Amino acid sequence: MATEIMTHPYYKVNVLTGSKGARIITEPEEAARIIDKAKTPLYVFGAEVIDTPVGDKLLIDYALQIAQSRDIPICATAHVKRKMLELQVTPDSVYDIIEIVHFLKDKDWTGVRGQGQHDLVLFTGVRCDLAERGLATLKHFAPHLKTFAICRRSHPNADYAVPIIAKGGKWQEYLAALVKTLGTVTPAA
Repeated sequence: MATEIMTHPYYKVNVLTGSKGARIITEPEEAARIIDKAKTPLYVFGAEVIDTPVGDKLLIDYALQIAQSRDIPICATAHVKRKMLELQVTPDSVYDIIEIVHFLKDKDWTGVRGQGQHDLVLFTGVRCDLAERGLATLKHFAPHLKTFAICRRSHPNADYAVPIIAKGGKWQEYLAALVKTLGTVTPAA
């Protein structure tokens, strides 16, 4: 899938990542494989998931489909819980972004479902400056887990990130292809 890279400063929150930057995942099929390999993933929903249109849907609609495809626990930040309840979905946890990052740093934490520390944490809809700070913290202080920023603005402090996708239609194509691929791939045992 071809993507358009934008160089607008708004999309470059933090380009000084140190010696390790995100691996850019340009193909939704590769993103699905990364998600599928995780044994104890977590999906963190930021406030922008409920306000961001993606085509005729909201970003939360795609994020929920991704989470539901693998029964990934959801951490609702900010005021996301209310919208999830309206959609008949109960989040597994409700923390602000600082709290969830704090818990994720602790390698002995048992996770939001008490089934063990998470090995992959997906982030979607977290405000760019907060996401970069949280991802940088996890990069340096949580070597026991990987992070994946599923955000069209990309995030260099994540382990994996979607490329910067300037056009809304391309973002919708990427998310739809990711959801479709997750729906056709047999979950890892």
